[in-house]
Amino acid sequence: MATYSAKSIIFILTLLLSACATSTRLDTIQADSNISPQNTSPTTTATHAKQPKITRISAVGDIMLGGTAEPVLTEYGYDYPFEKVSPLFLYSDIVIGNLEGPLTTHETPYSTDKTYLFKTPPDKVAPALKKAGFTIMNLANNHILDYGVKGMEDTIQALEASKLQYLGIGNNLQQARNSLIVESQGYKIGFLSYSLTFPKSFWATDKTPGTAFGHEHEIRADVRLLKQIADLVVVSFHWGREKTTELREYQPMLAHAAIDEGASFIIGHHPHILQAIETYKHGIILYSLGNFTFGSYSKNSAVSIVATLTLKNGNINKLELHPINVLNVDVNFQPQRLTGEEANAVIQHINQLSANRNTQLVNHNDTGLLSIQESVAIKH
Repeated sequence: MATYSAKSIIFILTLLLSACATSTRLDTIQADSNISPQNTSPTTTATHAKQPKITRISAVGDIMLGGTAEPVLTEYGYDYPFEKVSPLFLYSDIVIGNLEGPLTTHETPYSTDKTYLFKTPPDKVAPALKKAGFTIMNLANNHILDYGVKGMEDTIQALEASKLQYLGIGNNLQQARNSLIVESQGYKIGFLSYSLTFPKSFWATDKTPGTAFGHEHEIRADVRLLKQIADLVVVSFHWGREKTTELREYQPMLAHAAIDEGASFIIGHHPHILQAIETYKHGIILYSLGNFTFGSYSKNSAVSIVATLTLKNGNINKLELHPINVLNVDVNFQPQRLTGEEANAVIQHINQLSANRNTQLVNHNDTGLLSIQESVAIKH
């Protein structure tokens, strides 16, 4: 018999109570948009009027529970990678991560020419992600079709079975560009996701499945439309060059374009290491979150962060970056929170990367805190 946590029961009851009103509002614009009424899910009801409206969004980088991690996970279980860091999600209403590769048992790869092919067991990984606290998985990346359309379909089925939402892929380009809207504490949070990584054959077309490629004009149009109904727009980008802190020219260009159209929070991944952060107009950009838990002994990916954005009473209240150790030769595929001088070193590293972006963190109790001079309204 399936068991559910108290948080899951609250989610299901709220979904049933809110579904009719949410669908009606979205259906009124569906005919002219890429907003999918199926991709909406209220998570919590509004708090008492006298209480501050607070919601928290946590984001992490690349997740791949396979590769050289497989023997360790077979021995200790697929909950093992999250045991030391999932407490960071405890007070988060929304938790999003980049799922690097399909959840499938399918044996036929998309292409034998690809250097790295990832897949992980759907019956083990999806439940582990749910238990750890994840609510949304980004699928717009350069590995989701490693085992073809069948692998992609198996991934969707596994995530849906574990009540996890997803975005960034579809049976055609319009579906891949669809947004996801989540209600939390009375806020409507809209999500979009794009991949700017090869192979090109993974990019969806009008007639073929795949990921949403990030053409600037499409990003602008999608954000502009979504902002009409969402209080906050979050855009995920799988982009940049692997294992380098240097930004590619298109990264700030596309991030700024999204914010110009109304996005407030930009989440980047793919380089496997940390890159700069930036405040631009009313928005915050995390160019690369690095790895989160990834099946590799590579020493290039040693540290990462868990980012938590807090919204309070209609404003972006603060951004916290929690440094974590992801060097698997040390942590054995179980990321751990850093403290003291090790945490401070990560915060200072991010500050060095971000210096030419005029953005700096302060170290507050081993957490990088973004100093926002004035509250940033999410309705503007």
